[in-house]
Amino acid sequence: MKKAVGPKADGFLRYRIDLAYEGTDFAGWAKQPGLRTVQGVFLSALELIFGKSEDDFAMRVAGRTDAGVHAESQVVHIDLLPEQLKRLGRPGNTVARLNSLLPKEIRVMDFSLAPAGFDARFSASFRRYRYRIADSVSGWNPLYGRTLLWVNFELDTARMRQAGEHFVGLHDFAAFSKPRAKATAIRELKVLKVSRDKQFGNVVEVELIADAFAHNMVRSIVGALIKVGAGRAEPKDVAKALKSRSRSHGFKVVGPEGLSLIEVGYPAKKDLGKQAEKARNMRSLEDQ
Repeated sequence: MKKAVGPKADGFLRYRIDLAYEGTDFAGWAKQPGLRTVQGVFLSALELIFGKSEDDFAMRVAGRTDAGVHAESQVVHIDLLPEQLKRLGRPGNTVARLNSLLPKEIRVMDFSLAPAGFDARFSASFRRYRYRIADSVSGWNPLYGRTLLWVNFELDTARMRQAGEHFVGLHDFAAFSKPRAKATAIRELKVLKVSRDKQFGNVVEVELIADAFAHNMVRSIVGALIKVGAGRAEPKDVAKALKSRSRSHGFKVVGPEGLSLIEVGYPAKKDLGKQAEKARNMRSLEDQ
């Protein structure tokens, strides 16, 4: 853990934590009573080191993953008081201490003092997800079976790429996301790539990069691509559904097992606060 350089105005020090997890046996990221979640387990480890926290150390996460979804590069921040930091005692390897208290499905990779203006969620400029699908012509390694969606038919990646082109850009993804109260589904999907990973058993990989993702957006998009890739729908059907902004279409949301958050991007340190302010404002297509 890096040495603190001075308290914030309210006396707290903000720390950035980078972690990864295999989400199969978790009921998602967010803490929920009676359920095993990534945040719940992680908070228990933090409390063993820093003591109880009524506000969960003001923890905020870059992307709240659903039940069964994985993360190879997740980011959170927490706020700590000097007296909480004293509980560390003699300075040591906080990453190793946390990992010794966590189950094998969760690993902390870095624990460092955050720069001024940093907010794990709102300062993020993009998120990158990957969805892996093992179809009938894939030769997947069974050791990775818990991180793949298996389908018993062949997928045409060229058709999937054609369909994917309709999603790229600034759109209202209401037709391909789960609605949430007082939230918008307007997102800018910057990249959507479909390919086969020859080194990973020739499985189909769908990679998506956006400023942010609406609830179930990635899994809804992948469900549409799979249907087109299987020859059960046409690329133009995707464009029609997206334009409708209605969920009354024939595309299904796929399961979580093939989905992983693989990168969270942040701007330069001087722009962290500006990006956070921008991200907090509700978006409108008419404002663009």
